[in-house]
Amino acid sequence: MPRHAIRCALLGLGDPAAPASMPGFASVRRVAAGGSRLLRDARFALASLRTAVGVPRAECDLIQVRDMVSIGLLVMLVARLRGIPFVYWMSFLMCEGRVQRARAQLAAGGGLRSRLILAKGLVEQVLLYRVVLRGASHVCVQSDAMKDYVAARAIPAARISAVPMGVDTELLDQQQGAARRLPADQGVPLIAYLGTLDHMRRLDLVIDALALVRQRHPAARLLLVGGSPDQADTDKLLAHAAALGLADAVHITGWMPGEQAWQLLRGADAAISYIPRGVMYDYSSPTKLLEYLALGIPSVGNDSPDQLHVLGRSEAGWLSGNTAPELAGVGVLAGVAIAGGWWMLRMWHTFG
Repeated sequence: MPRHAIRCALLGLGDPAAPASMPGFASVRRVAAGGSRLLRDARFALASLRTAVGVPRAECDLIQVRDMVSIGLLVMLVARLRGIPFVYWMSFLMCEGRVQRARAQLAAGGGLRSRLILAKGLVEQVLLYRVVLRGASHVCVQSDAMKDYVAARAIPAARISAVPMGVDTELLDQQQGAARRLPADQGVPLIAYLGTLDHMRRLDLVIDALALVRQRHPAARLLLVGGSPDQADTDKLLAHAAALGLADAVHITGWMPGEQAWQLLRGADAAISYIPRGVMYDYSSPTKLLEYLALGIPSVGNDSPDQLHVLGRSEAGWLSGNTAPELAGVGVLAGVAIAGGWWMLRMWHTFG
């Protein structure tokens, strides 16, 4: 944005003591994310309200809110009163995701908390599509598929722009570092994954794939670069690996700075981007596959719409066959072959 003389002031959750300087932003303000969720949300709502009310009208061309329905409603009302254009950015189907997660928890025996989360998701879904998006000057979404999804809910298509996620190739070039492997990964076939390990991502299927890879290449290992806001998610993945006899073949790094994660990715023989099919992710624009390709890593992705487009048009990786996370009988068969000094991963699915 600075190249186009656009100044952007950012307000978000985070550590207020972290360095304030961030490339591309005129200013950065962080609201402390600690304490109870209710207290955190109240602090951020108050900070958002103060920002929307206090920003000089002559210096502000628009106010944008990302993926926060309640904050979006509050800021939209203030922006309208002040005559400032309001833009809502949907990077993910948050309401649908909250509803789906709550229903899954209830099906597994969840109690009052799950019911409250479900109620919140359903209420925010109504507010989002009937109030916030209809009242916004413009709506930014992550993909053409998401644009169609939103337009089908009575939002004029002319006020929706699809802005797919991307990677900063200049930043990747500036931070080129040597490929690195953890001690346990030296000298063995290594498959890597970068991103959140939230249980809705169904990464247990990637661990199942590793079990099949090791039938042909017993030394193969899986490196999961990332973490989850819920420690139980990573614990379940490690327990699943242990149940398959893979406790020593799967490693989770936890969250780490981007440059360190990229070094570990460069050290892998292949990278995998598994995106569960369904309403939560079919309309998304995942970046992990783009990062793999930008780093020059042999990559495989399943056929989510965005990955199908990227791999189909670039011919720079391998597509797996059809996937359906809701089918309990999904089996992932992966084979690893050496070619040109690299390990290349090809993956396809069988349904049982």
